[in-house]
Amino acid sequence: MTGITHTPIGIIHSPFTDPADTPIQGVFADGARGEVEVFPEYAAGLKDIEGFSHLILLYHFHLADGYSLISKPFLEDEERGIFSIRHPNRPNPIGISIVRLEAVRGNILEIGDVDILDGTPLLDIKPFIHRFDHRAEIVSGWVDDQQIDEIKDKTPRRLKGL
Repeated sequence: MTGITHTPIGIIHSPFTDPADTPIQGVFADGARGEVEVFPEYAAGLKDIEGFSHLILLYHFHLADGYSLISKPFLEDEERGIFSIRHPNRPNPIGISIVRLEAVRGNILEIGDVDILDGTPLLDIKPFIHRFDHRAEIVSGWVDDQQIDEIKDKTPRRLKGL
């Protein structure tokens, strides 16, 4: 198989310039706001996007440094397989986040609950559609053993937006 190439369609702007200060997931972002700048040549693809409350952003972890198939999740001491965690150092450094769409200004999307580093290359945008994306019977592996309150308690203050 030959290599696969993706061309960024935009860039994500956020208040987070240091990976250590970036929330580990949108649920810990405490409403952090940012912008998605879609490059002008792709702006026509934003038609009708303003009707959605949430978007799924796919992006390139541009600061990832190699990969490891076994790694430690941010809030755990036990190492796990890379495909069972959401660490950026992956064989293909592709990230995914669900963000709140707050406004559309031409080729700029104002977003909330952002957990993405400033300057991150955007690969794609998909609308979050509850009827398609919601699943009632979800099992979340080793994460199910943790309570969200425990995760929040373990989250360093810098990741809580405090």
